[in-house]
Amino acid sequence: MAVIQFIRGINEEVVPDVRLTRSRDGSNGRAIFIFDNPKTLAASADQEITGMYLIDEEGELMTRDVKGKFINGQPSGIEAYYVMTSENDWERFMRFMNRYAEANGLGFTKADS
Repeated sequence: MAVIQFIRGINEEVVPDVRLTRSRDGSNGRAIFIFDNPKTLAASADQEITGMYLIDEEGELMTRDVKGKFINGQPSGIEAYYVMTSENDWERFMRFMNRYAEANGLGFTKADS
């Protein structure tokens, strides 16, 4: 089990585009999640989005750096940023992403340097 939630108890069904960056020495990194037309936007009419929660069998990773995208005043997407400040944070994040990828039939493509 590996899920992403913006509202606790409601799993986001839309699979995001995820972009990763990492420092050369591995001491920190950042993941950018881009959700186009996420289901959470329709469900959030009476509930506020307070963060992005990455949940798996090890526990929960969380970020409050979440921004809505709007087109003509209508919600169209969500961007969320997850920052890793140590090698342990990076390894934990990658374990979550491997589980999430497996649960959603995703693959990983490494960018050319």
